[in-house]
Amino acid sequence: MKFSILITTYNRIKLLERALQTALLQTIPCEIVIIDDCSDDGTKDYLENLPLTLPQQKIIYHRNETNLGHAQSINIGVARATGDWIKTLDDDDYLDPQCLEVMQEAIALRPQAAICSCRVMQVNGKGENLSETKSVGVGNVCYLPQEDIHCGMLLEEVPFGTPVQVAFRRDAFLRSGGWDSYFDANFDDIDSWVKIARFGDAIFINRCLAYRTIWDGGYNKKIPISKRLQTHILIKQKIYSLVHPKYQEKIPRFTQIESYLKLHWSLAAFKQRDFLHAVRIFWEGAFSRTAWQLLYKRYLFKDRQTGSFLQYLKLK
Repeated sequence: MKFSILITTYNRIKLLERALQTALLQTIPCEIVIIDDCSDDGTKDYLENLPLTLPQQKIIYHRNETNLGHAQSINIGVARATGDWIKTLDDDDYLDPQCLEVMQEAIALRPQAAICSCRVMQVNGKGENLSETKSVGVGNVCYLPQEDIHCGMLLEEVPFGTPVQVAFRRDAFLRSGGWDSYFDANFDDIDSWVKIARFGDAIFINRCLAYRTIWDGGYNKKIPISKRLQTHILIKQKIYSLVHPKYQEKIPRFTQIESYLKLHWSLAAFKQRDFLHAVRIFWEGAFSRTAWQLLYKRYLFKDRQTGSFLQYLKLK
């Protein structure tokens, strides 16, 4: 099994240096693929002066001739990579040195897996810890059969997370069609996980192996709440259509899922002091009892170890 770490970057040379350093410090050999989305801050000179081969890692550098966006940069990176598994890494995030080694051990026990995720520590711009994502299931590693994945994703009991948390099998990615530029920096990762999950089982490692930076420079911070809500609804529609037949009679109607999303994003709008959107979105979802139940369970599970979505279905 061979890993490729895929780093996408655009005009963040200082952050890129940190991300690359953690890739170079991995405890097992790997390939590092860096896709520069036409930066103009000195990134090109910095990367071209790096040695292409280091003791344990080979570095492949590709610079886009024009700014193509996050999704297309990922697609180019996977095409250039030679690893069986791809570990994605945005330039403002970074990895634990044992990330690949622990993932490799877990994948070896479930070779039919198509996607692997881990817990992540959220940090601020100074690198100070803010919070850590919760566990999935029980034990150090949780394995989920393919037929269970989309129901779990729909009910948000199966959170694959952001690129820094996730690795995926390269052939499953290619079969899925890659990342969609329509969702660029706005659920483009989640859309991909939904598609990749059609081609194998899932692995969740209940250990923090990655660090995600929460800061004002994050690309998602620039997207209006209304657009994020619309895209989230579209993603949930995709997931809903892929739920295995054995769960279809047990899940809520999609209108109830949509109302739940409106309640969720109304809270996000309140936190951002966007009160006009918050009130409007809130009233669009406020009259669904099931939506309130879903919201309650989301925050209930958020504050404790995540339970099985099968337990949720039994609670309904």
